Amino acid sequence: MDQQKNTYYINVGSGEISRSSTDSPWNFKIEATDEEITRLRQIFDANYDEEIDGFWRAHIPFREYHHDRSNDEYDKHMLKVYQMIYELGDQEAKQHIDNIGILKYFTSE
Repeated sequence: MDQQKNTYYINVGSGEISRSSTDSPWNFKIEATDEEITRLRQIFDANYDEEIDGFWRAHIPFREYHHDRSNDEYDKHMLKVYQMIYELGDQEAKQHIDNIGILKYFTSE
């Protein structure tokens, strides 16, 4: 049985997922099932945790960004976010993601 897909509006910077296009700014429009939205929410939540770790890391002057596990995890989560948006997004979302070239990192690892 296919689950019903609903329209959602995504703000990548804030990690916001909304059913309304007018309540707040958004970057991407997607069509997703409840399960897919739950998975996307989990990725955003995991990224929030990594941001907190990164905040604390920023206060340790001798640890460089590129040698920090929390930054690596954050980057991996962002790639997962963009991959999901690409898979679920409208044509405009797909075109924008293609233009910024972020998904090339999925194939280069």
